[in-house]
Amino acid sequence: MLSSDRYRTLEAAHCARNYDPLPVVIARGEGVWVEDVDGRRYFDALSAYSALNFGHRHPRLVAAAVAQLDRLTLTSRAFHHDQLGPFCAELAAFCHADLVLPMNTGAEGVETAIKVARKWGYEHKGVPDGHARIVVCDGNFHGRTTTIVSFSSDPLARERFGPYAPGFVSVPFGDADALRAAIDRHTVAFLLEPVQGEAGVIAPPPGYLRSARDLCDAAGILLIADEVQTGLGRTGRRFACDHEDVRPDVYILGKALGGGIVPLSAVVADEEVLGVLRPGEHGSTFGGNPIACAVGREVLRLLEDGTLAADAARLGEQAASRLRAHAFSAVTAIRQLGCWIGIDLAPAVVSGREACERLLEQGVLCKDTHGQTVRVAPPLIATAEEFNWALARIESVLAGLPKTG
Repeated sequence: MLSSDRYRTLEAAHCARNYDPLPVVIARGEGVWVEDVDGRRYFDALSAYSALNFGHRHPRLVAAAVAQLDRLTLTSRAFHHDQLGPFCAELAAFCHADLVLPMNTGAEGVETAIKVARKWGYEHKGVPDGHARIVVCDGNFHGRTTTIVSFSSDPLARERFGPYAPGFVSVPFGDADALRAAIDRHTVAFLLEPVQGEAGVIAPPPGYLRSARDLCDAAGILLIADEVQTGLGRTGRRFACDHEDVRPDVYILGKALGGGIVPLSAVVADEEVLGVLRPGEHGSTFGGNPIACAVGREVLRLLEDGTLAADAARLGEQAASRLRAHAFSAVTAIRQLGCWIGIDLAPAVVSGREACERLLEQGVLCKDTHGQTVRVAPPLIATAEEFNWALARIESVLAGLPKTG
């Protein structure tokens, strides 16, 4: 095995530099723990942005993948296979919807939902062809494809990647009055993250999701919930929209749906919406492949009774209460929903990246976002003992930061 430095040198020389990872080279993972090439152990408090909600190499998910590997790996959608129908039926039932369109990545799911919403607007709402508009939110993160960056407010994701796709209008997140004002006769949908994860675990004001649902109903437009990061247990409920008993017209799912083993995303909606697609209008060679479907089915079984999400929510609440009790001088805010915590740091004291590097030295893997926020999002399977081990080290790092003022 090569040294850590050699692995990183090879990556720097031959991998496009679209990421700036922390200086750790991971070689093994199990549960909430990973091990680097030098044998050092770390608590994974990032969970691959929720893709590892069930931890590394969950035995039931690995077993499902291995069993499918021994039978069939890929057919493309040119043929039927024996995992696709059951997966779609089970996910549709899980979401209380009619139809499922499986894809691979979260960004593919968002692109799919955009296409479907536009076509639905032309066929069901009577919007003139080519004039469909979709309302989005400032601070959103829905991916980095050329269409999606056209309505991103993140300059890193957007600048110098134009020309930008038209048909989007952005409003402040959490502002129902702004949403109401933005909707016009050409609006076909409102697309949002119920909680903005990349923005720093930002939840909207209470009642906002319900207001959005009511406004969409009144205007006859689709409510599209990007639950790629927020769904499947991360916020302590099946979906983040469940916190306000809101059912969107379209769910976009991903990350955790593939169990941390394979890419798997899905757009889920009723027949009236997804039924607008006809053969040849959309597709993906690997979308809904047998391995992904087999793993996805087992993911749904893990989540079915809600116990995992509820237990994780309790741990998250306890962790946030414990962190808030310290009143760390360098911490300006702590936000929490389910097993998901955002810690804002004073810019004059330390950057989020610097804090994550200090946590790395203590054996805890976190990732910063937007400069000053550290996200804590361990696998939902973390035990109280494991999470407390990590929290003690997070507390130590935060307490050791320079004082403000």
